[in-house]
Amino acid sequence: MSDTSRRGSDITAISHDTTERKIPPMCQHQPPCPSADSADRESARLMAHHPEQGWSLLCNGVVLFEDTGELLPDGQVIAPHRLLDPSRVMTAA
Repeated sequence: MSDTSRRGSDITAISHDTTERKIPPMCQHQPPCPSADSADRESARLMAHHPEQGWSLLCNGVVLFEDTGELLPDGQVIAPHRLLDPSRVMTAA
């Protein structure tokens, strides 16, 4: 592919320089919430909570699902890890 593009008589130079935008961290809390790759990532503060849809967005960018599955900001999927022993689950009276 050439570095120029022709449309009619117009010539447009295609720049290969990129400018990287620094994305500020999502968390502005003090002390800061744990990062998405830390073991305690689920303890980050809630930013959005949608129980009717079964998910919540945490401050560190993790999407936490009601079945305890997770979607990390890099696209990695964490399988659900809830308790399977029904005798240990509390129910409402």
